[in-house]
Amino acid sequence: MKCTHISELHSKPLRHNAIRNEDELVPNPQSLIPEFVFDLQRFDGEKTEEPTSKKREDARKKGQVARSQELNTAFVLLIGFLILRILWEYIYVNIAEYTVYLYSNISQSTSTESISELFIGIMLLLAKTVMPVMFSILIVGLAINVFQVGLMVSTEKLEPKLENLNPINGFGRIFSKRSLVELAKSIFKIIVIGYFLYLYLKDQIPLVPQFIFFDLEHSLATIADIIFVMAFQVVGVIFIMAAADYAYQKWQTTQDLMMSKQEVKDEFKQMEGDPQIKSRIRQKQRQMAMQRMMSEVPKADVIVTNPTHLAVALSYKKGMIAPLVIAKGQDLVAEKIKEIAREHHILIVENKPVARALYEAVEVGEAVPAELYQAVAEILAYVYRIKHRKVA
Repeated sequence: MKCTHISELHSKPLRHNAIRNEDELVPNPQSLIPEFVFDLQRFDGEKTEEPTSKKREDARKKGQVARSQELNTAFVLLIGFLILRILWEYIYVNIAEYTVYLYSNISQSTSTESISELFIGIMLLLAKTVMPVMFSILIVGLAINVFQVGLMVSTEKLEPKLENLNPINGFGRIFSKRSLVELAKSIFKIIVIGYFLYLYLKDQIPLVPQFIFFDLEHSLATIADIIFVMAFQVVGVIFIMAAADYAYQKWQTTQDLMMSKQEVKDEFKQMEGDPQIKSRIRQKQRQMAMQRMMSEVPKADVIVTNPTHLAVALSYKKGMIAPLVIAKGQDLVAEKIKEIAREHHILIVENKPVARALYEAVEVGEAVPAELYQAVAEILAYVYRIKHRKVA
């Protein structure tokens, strides 16, 4: 077998990424697999993220909330027919009594007084019979709206917008996905309700001819029973569709408010602040704090050093409970503290253990802890002796 030097392999190009297998060139299987490169930035614009609370709150202020009209309709019909069923006899008696009174006291001649009396009587009759039903429907309608969207007043929809006058935009709204869904829902609702009405009425219609044998009161009572049973069955069907529609509206509103990854990042920046701006603010704050600290160094009585890496400035005035650390730093900051100290002829004392302990345990503006009283007192006593000698 002929041996090939490794340098020869580098000098001879391999065609089609082939490998030798029993003197036959077989294409490398990996060369047949297409290379897929996923660019995650392509998905930044896709609405893949759930809407944030801020996004929902902004949409709520604009009136864009999950609200099902079918749920309102179902509750209004239920309460309306329920109140009518409860007050049916009361309404019937009042209408019958006023009708009897009207036909008993009607005169051949009409006058302004008789017409006014007739109008007032009709208004009072409506107030006694219709107002309880209308008031109940109003209260329930408001309650269902509050249940769905809460207490919300938005004038966004009432503001005039020029784009609403554009016929192209109007046709776009007519043939939009939401409009087509609403159309499909309406057709489905008509079919379903019509089917249930047919199932019920096909057994009741044959009974209608028998009403000619009943008196008016009995006929009206029977017709009322048929209508109320039919109404409650229809309301039950509407309730089922309303529950499904409410769930769909919540889902659709969430889909409309979906956000892209970039939108989430931008909103987070708006809420929390741009990280670069915050970094600059923190840097500026550190610079200001450093300047304030350096301005306090000339007030120090002594600078305790490591000697090169750490520097702590101590100040003690009569009446203080304990000396204060008015400045501290390491490396370049320590050198700056010592430079200022030399300019103001402040004594610099080298004491590695005390300097390290003060730097690690005490923040700027804090008093020296009790466990360091003895060590710091010795340093201050030494400083005072040196100053006394210079004065003497």
